[in-house]
Amino acid sequence: MYEAQCPCRAMLDLLANKWSALAIGALEDGPLRFGALQRRLQGISPKVLTQTLRRLEDAGLIERTVYPAVPLHVEYELSPLGHSASVPLRNLRLWVEDNLDLTTAPAKPM
Repeated sequence: MYEAQCPCRAMLDLLANKWSALAIGALEDGPLRFGALQRRLQGISPKVLTQTLRRLEDAGLIERTVYPAVPLHVEYELSPLGHSASVPLRNLRLWVEDNLDLTTAPAKPM
């Protein structure tokens, strides 16, 4: 894992991304449409959400279902692999919540 060419680095990079981890967490309770997911992930732009969802879908962590209705209806949900990834991410979120007062928040870039 520590070697520069280790294939797991790409997956770790994806899972460690703020928006990826939050999107996976938001989808733990079930499928969501794009707009609902964007409202749940306060502060994410449509462009970044689209990029994040594509990366997660390409990695096999989420599934995108298109319902051919008028208007077009698209839902995103965790795949079985995504559900398995959500467990350690949920534990990490819980750890952060439990220990937030014991940590020093990193300074925001200027």
